[in-house]
Amino acid sequence: MSPKLKVKFDDPNVERVRRAHRNDLENILPFFAIGFLYVLTNPSAGLAITLFRAVGIARIVHTIVYAVVVLPQPSRALSFFVALGATIYMALQVIVAGAF
Repeated sequence: MSPKLKVKFDDPNVERVRRAHRNDLENILPFFAIGFLYVLTNPSAGLAITLFRAVGIARIVHTIVYAVVVLPQPSRALSFFVALGATIYMALQVIVAGAF
């Protein structure tokens, strides 16, 4: 690498992809842990499959509208809250199953 070349840290496209990746890490890893615990509560198979599909599709849509095809804000927020709602529901079910 030539000493004349400078690394640029403020490219808006790179920063958008970096934020999208960070957001995925902050949301998908807790979902894996909560999803694993949720499966251990022996939930209805149909409901569990629906919740996992909803989170998966919502996170894919969120990443696409965040980093690839930038759409106006409601699309990103809606996909985020679908995944968050399903994850919170599973967490509450784990807590309720652990309490009784």
